[in-house]
Amino acid sequence: MKNIQNNARLAKPPQAGAVREVRHGLGMAVILATGTFAVGTDAYIIAGFLPEMAQTFAVSNAAAGQSLTVFAICYAVMSPILATLTTKLPRRPLLIAALVLLSAANIFGSLSSTLWQLLGARALAAFGAAIYTPNAGAVAARLVSQEQRGRALSIVIGGLTLSTALGVPLGSLASHWLGWRAALMIVSGLSLLAAVSIGWSLPKLSGQAAVPLKERLVVVRHPGVRSVLLLTILGMGATYTIYAYSLPVMAEVGLNRPEAVFMLFLYGVGAVLGTLASGHATDRYGPRRILFANYAMMTTAFMLFASTVGQDHLLTVLVAGFASFFWGATSFAQTPPQQHRLIALEPKQSALVLSLNASAIYIGIGLGTMLGGIAITHGAQAIFLTAGAIAICAFLYVLGT
Repeated sequence: MKNIQNNARLAKPPQAGAVREVRHGLGMAVILATGTFAVGTDAYIIAGFLPEMAQTFAVSNAAAGQSLTVFAICYAVMSPILATLTTKLPRRPLLIAALVLLSAANIFGSLSSTLWQLLGARALAAFGAAIYTPNAGAVAARLVSQEQRGRALSIVIGGLTLSTALGVPLGSLASHWLGWRAALMIVSGLSLLAAVSIGWSLPKLSGQAAVPLKERLVVVRHPGVRSVLLLTILGMGATYTIYAYSLPVMAEVGLNRPEAVFMLFLYGVGAVLGTLASGHATDRYGPRRILFANYAMMTTAFMLFASTVGQDHLLTVLVAGFASFFWGATSFAQTPPQQHRLIALEPKQSALVLSLNASAIYIGIGLGTMLGGIAITHGAQAIFLTAGAIAICAFLYVLGT
């Protein structure tokens, strides 16, 4: 009788939440990607209406582009701090609150009457994004087996990349027909829809034990962690030297507005395909080989862009389209292998190391945008060559470490 009872206990099905975690791991990654889609659209959409926004506030494109820098720097600074402050909170309400905050920030941004008010709204939006993105990646990794981790991370990051393929071009069109303020309101609505999806679908997941920020940042002393984070800064700095100023730069090389928006669409398509391919390839071949190839292709894309200056229009369209696709593919393909490396180095601090990587991403975005603002005053070729030089540094860094 005791044996029968013991066998019955062993055969007892796991709790519904546990079944759901195992059975729907990659499916939940897709749900979490709806949130990163909203975050990505919010973070990158300004590039789609930068000239109009600069005109509204009577400032230069370089000055308006610093709205991306403010978002990036606030995200970078706050990500590890917020990861510490929220570590004990249950994951589902935390992710929902982050998206609601993002929605409110975009409403405030759409109502801004001065550039300074918009910068304040961008800082608030950065707080919501800084909470959501690393925790979404950590939750996705938690819901799948180790063998599926690269794919789960690539799906979550795929939400960011999909936003560049659809969100930014559509945002550009929306701002053209309805105004940039309406485009920000659309982003606010996307954030709320993602919050509802996560509230409906995500199983209950507890937080982690609280650890003081000083102790948590001990992981930065790990030479491998520092090496990964520095490479993230270099890689993202290269790709975002151009991004904020893509419309005025493409106009300078001879592309009209519809053609430039189409280039952003190709960038986004490349970003989606590059991210998904990177996740599968990382699981199969390991992260270092993927990064090595990635930065080689990124450098090539920027050199192709530089070659379009002064060329025949048809040739410029063809070369710029090819370069835009590979620019997008290499921009986001670096993230899954970098996240994979960090989780392998510090598996017990996955949320923290992913938040640190997110900080490094946005430090790279901020620095790249600042350098782009300087380079654009010297013309399109200067900004392309600056981005290419940083990409070469990332390639050499992978080669030499």
